[in-house]
Amino acid sequence: MRTISEGVEWALHCCTLLAVVPDGTALPASRLAEFHGVPAAYLAKHLQVLAAAGILDSVPGRKGGYRLAHRPADISLLDVVEAVEGDEAAFRCTEIRQRGPAALARSRYVKPCGLASAMWAAEDAWRAELARRTVADLLGGLAVDVPVDAAVKAAAWLQEVSR
Repeated sequence: MRTISEGVEWALHCCTLLAVVPDGTALPASRLAEFHGVPAAYLAKHLQVLAAAGILDSVPGRKGGYRLAHRPADISLLDVVEAVEGDEAAFRCTEIRQRGPAALARSRYVKPCGLASAMWAAEDAWRAELARRTVADLLGGLAVDVPVDAAVKAAAWLQEVSR
């Protein structure tokens, strides 16, 4: 399978952070980049893609930036992955079994090979798992995943930039 870009990780972390900002508050791309320690220009491209996909709202003006367009429970991880990476299948069967000295006429291959079937089933399971999990699930895991002192620092930072 292809490697998922770091942009997916960044986008999911940004969605999680935006899920905890006060209602009516937007965070600029530069602040989201600052919080995560990533390049602002590169992150801004991903945020624009998320806005184009309807996952984020882009808010203009002095207090503008980005905010979630939907409740965290209504944004699946698959929504974010597909917004950033596209929905193209990771595995592409080239029917290599129809080549070489043992090849037969194309019409003789009526079923997909076991390899293709296994890869497609694995991708279906992967996509189903991502569709089942939401940004709200990520929020629920913060209490377990994030050290308390990091959460305190994050909350203080968020209060400062939300003013």
